[in-house]
Amino acid sequence: MKRPNILLLYTDQQRHDALGVNGNDDIQTPHLDRMAAEGVNFDHYFVQNPVCMPSRLSFLSGQYPSTLGITNMGVPVPEDTPILPHYLRNYGYRSANIGKLHFQPHACRDHREIHPPYGFDHLEISDEPGPYPDAYRAWVERLAPDQLDHISLGLPPAAEVWQQQMGIRDGIRHPSERFPLDALPFRGDSQYTHTAFVADQTMDFIERHRQEPFLCIAGFYSPHSPWVAPQEFIDRYDAQDLTIPSYPPEVEARRNGGAFSEEELRRAHVGYYAMVSEVDHHVGRILAHLDALGLREDTLVVFTSDHGEWLGEHLRYGKGYPGHDCVTRVPLIMRWPGHLEQPGRTENGLVEGVDVLPTLLESAGIPAPGHLQGQSLMPALRANAWNGREHVLTEMHGWKTLRTRDHRYVLNRDGSEQLYYLPDDRQAYYDLNADGAQEALCGQLRHQLLLHQLQSERPQPRVWPY
Repeated sequence: MKRPNILLLYTDQQRHDALGVNGNDDIQTPHLDRMAAEGVNFDHYFVQNPVCMPSRLSFLSGQYPSTLGITNMGVPVPEDTPILPHYLRNYGYRSANIGKLHFQPHACRDHREIHPPYGFDHLEISDEPGPYPDAYRAWVERLAPDQLDHISLGLPPAAEVWQQQMGIRDGIRHPSERFPLDALPFRGDSQYTHTAFVADQTMDFIERHRQEPFLCIAGFYSPHSPWVAPQEFIDRYDAQDLTIPSYPPEVEARRNGGAFSEEELRRAHVGYYAMVSEVDHHVGRILAHLDALGLREDTLVVFTSDHGEWLGEHLRYGKGYPGHDCVTRVPLIMRWPGHLEQPGRTENGLVEGVDVLPTLLESAGIPAPGHLQGQSLMPALRANAWNGREHVLTEMHGWKTLRTRDHRYVLNRDGSEQLYYLPDDRQAYYDLNADGAQEALCGQLRHQLLLHQLQSERPQPRVWPY
């Protein structure tokens, strides 16, 4: 059999609704919308952890964060952890990760040192845009050294502390403010952004390996804050035309004239949307490159993100506890021309991040190891009878949340519980169990959470009866 190439377009911190095809009339994502029209769009896809490192590892390993023992940031991924490229290698695949991988803490290491391979044949790692001497800065130095002082989006606070403690002077020029709540124009030429680097090097890898099956992960940093994009993408948006969050009266009362003002929210949305539109532009370039190389029907393309972003909801920016939909529900689009039934469909069944790896293995005719905890989505891609999962799980240290079609249930380490009825409260502002009045329904969801845990258990294999 001819195995498909696998191209994974992986953004950072992109909400489900930050796509036109997912119902957002404000955002401009024509290439991704067209990709959905040519593939299958999974409308209720949820990640297993609301922050980068554990979510990415869960996705690429097909296992839950608690199974892997990595539920927080800052835990180096063991080098022998089996992930997607390991499973493909024995079947002739060449594999690459371009851009963000984030399997190692990046604030306290020297990015010039060799990165653990994690099963990949080719790595060009750059977990942040420009603050470290990594593959991105090396790419810019080779092509346009005069741009080097313009590409850093800011030194992460933890990296600043580490460099001060270690007496490091890296000579990199950083902006003075790391997380301004504004849309900021990229300070260099737009062809040298981190997003352009990921796209260019992804296309280069594809062209060099087009004669053999390949796996390529394009690890975009956008639309993670700070919200920096080339001016031409910022100019696509008029802040006054954008829809911004509305709040229940009691939350509205906590706003003040500065924080989460209407003006601030509009500026933040412009920056966030501009970063998504820049990614969309470069996704269009990558897909056109596949067409030019004659690889369109031979390549399964997956677009997704590691988690979402509050973007002002709940008077917050960023991501984390307790895993609201805006943080844990992200895009998932799969395109494989000639191999999917009824392209252009939107599937509404509940899907988990761990489901993608067994799907990719099945597409390549590779048996899925028994320790994987996901369920292949191939029936949905073939338009067979498929209803998705009854519930999906997101977990972090100290809490777990179960999402059903109608409810979000949160169980905390101290035994406290939260319950939200989403048809009436889409953004989950009203905890129905705040006074303990929903014990019966909480009990049902607690039971479902326990069943989910039992069904996903994967003990070490036995080698003999005793």
